[in-house]
Amino acid sequence: MGFTPWASTLSGLTYSDIAAAGSPAAQWDILPTAAKLQIIGFVGFLELWGEGAIGDDHYMKGGKPGLFPSFAPLREKLGHPAFDLFDPFGFSKNKTPEQKERGLLIELNNGRLAMIGIFGFLAAASVEGSVPFLSGKIAHYDGEVMAPFAAGDQSLLFVSDMLKFPHLDSWAKLFPTYWN
Repeated sequence: MGFTPWASTLSGLTYSDIAAAGSPAAQWDILPTAAKLQIIGFVGFLELWGEGAIGDDHYMKGGKPGLFPSFAPLREKLGHPAFDLFDPFGFSKNKTPEQKERGLLIELNNGRLAMIGIFGFLAAASVEGSVPFLSGKIAHYDGEVMAPFAAGDQSLLFVSDMLKFPHLDSWAKLFPTYWN
């Protein structure tokens, strides 16, 4: 396969190829292993930066919840990233502490609602009828939604062993009265 215009990967996979895969979980499965590792690596970097930033107290040790450490040390050495993740444009610097506290509560509640919504979609894709409001609206997914890697990623260590673990359908056969 040669290089195609507007390809999103070096293998020539386009955004339309990814969209045609079906549900979001199926779209994740179609991504090349290297793309998945880049995404997981970037999120891992953000986690490490947020948890281990020099000079900033962790929220469990008296730091401020929701405050993500500045990228200033990286910006001084590398010139990038241009913006910080916490208040990149300075919109909250003039807000009162009460307004900031209310904004943090709103953000936490939005995050919680988003997590409930995501798991609702995952359940609807995996078990037909499990979310009545979404019945017939979500493409069914036969893979394992809680496994980050699929059969195409068996070049990675332990993935082939992970794929041997029984799928949700196997559990449904073992406990039919619970799942049906």
